[in-house]
Amino acid sequence: QVQLVESGGGLVQAGGSLRLSCAASGRIFIIDRMGWYRQAPGKQRDLVAVITDSGTTTYAESVKGRFTLSRDNAKNTLYLQMNNLEPEDTAVYYCNADGEYYKAISWRETFDAWGQGTLVTVSS
Repeated sequence: QVQLVESGGGLVQAGGSLRLSCAASGRIFIIDRMGWYRQAPGKQRDLVAVITDSGTTTYAESVKGRFTLSRDNAKNTLYLQMNNLEPEDTAVYYCNADGEYYKAISWRETFDAWGQGTLVTVSS
């Protein structure tokens, strides 16, 4: 299968910056989309930003102009640069990726994987 490992969360003051990373590993053939979602206490999990294998990005309105999503296809790694953070950005951030992996030689299957989550806390 495919595993996603996130890093980079932490505590920051309002107006500060953090950079999240998500590294995918496993017998990956291709990763189509990679993205970040977040879930604040008592709320549903929402999309933050997603990027396709061709580099097309989509952002939630609330983070446009503050967050920048990028991916390194050679390293199967996704990055989220978060600037000018606000207390409302406090949440657990989850990495998601979908694509195809080698279940066996010459046998590929699709995957849709999630990371374990990394906590981002923005103090006012």
